[in-house]
Amino acid sequence: MKKVFRVPDMSCPNCAMHLEGLEDEIAGVRSVSASYKKLSMEVEFDEQKVSVEQIIKAANQIGYHPEPVSA
Repeated sequence: MKKVFRVPDMSCPNCAMHLEGLEDEIAGVRSVSASYKKLSMEVEFDEQKVSVEQIIKAANQIGYHPEPVSA
């Protein structure tokens, strides 16, 4: 499954890199592509292994507050 999140508190390329690091931190996440210019990230994940809520919680723990915007 792919989900796009709006990330209003992303302000620089390092922010995007931090969010992309979630790919290695969360079991079931296949890829994370973040853009600080668009204030968004796209996450591809196995919905059998990880939920949208778990992805949001992991992002919150590193200081970001993503909001799902599309499937």
